[in-house]
Amino acid sequence: MTTVRPSIIVVDDDRQIRELLGQVLDQYGFSTRLVADGRELNLALAQAPADLIVLDLMLPGDDGLTICRELRSRCTTPVIMLTARGESIDRVVGLEVGADDYVPKPFDPRELVARIRTVLRRASSGAAAPAAPNGASGSRPRGWRFDGWSFDAVRRELHNPQGAIVPLSSLEFRLLELLLQNANQVLSRDRIMEATVGRPADPFERRIDIAISRLRARLADDGREPRLIKTVRNRGYVLTAEVSIGA
Repeated sequence: MTTVRPSIIVVDDDRQIRELLGQVLDQYGFSTRLVADGRELNLALAQAPADLIVLDLMLPGDDGLTICRELRSRCTTPVIMLTARGESIDRVVGLEVGADDYVPKPFDPRELVARIRTVLRRASSGAAAPAAPNGASGSRPRGWRFDGWSFDAVRRELHNPQGAIVPLSSLEFRLLELLLQNANQVLSRDRIMEATVGRPADPFERRIDIAISRLRARLADDGREPRLIKTVRNRGYVLTAEVSIGA
């Protein structure tokens, strides 16, 4: 029986790093395509979609942030950003434009492989949660309706009240699914981090706060006075909408 190898595109203008990553990922069972910049990435995606993109921050022409922002406007393909900069601001901005994770250079290739596997696993399975909304039980629902919105967990689509599709990053998708599964229950940042990213939050980790902010923007929920996703001081976040099962 033939196993389908996950398709990874590596975007890095450093040929040595690009080829090294290609060799490592091939050894770990991934099907890898190597490109040098955003133009080559678009050509590669036009030929065939990818399961995940490893994207360097510092690129000639459009940088990684610009490319990630453009990707998020048209697809939900998971993105892991590589950055050689030491300042956390670059990582924060990367998460704000929709990256699913980041790995600072220099890095152990095995760490990157582990991050890739975690992001792919989360992207394919969705966020697991012990409770279904409104006390429902049973298998994972196909989708939910809330406040005029429709969320299809199978097609991975969010429709606004007018019926238009609103693009979500894979992290935003997992976060919204988790909140819907636990509607009107306060979820701590640690629990959200474990369920959506697959590892505990660092002491100064802002990933979840940034993802919540981006998700509020997707839902047209005022971040200063949110109506749907509320912050519970010193506890976490809660989706306060009335939720029904069915996409």
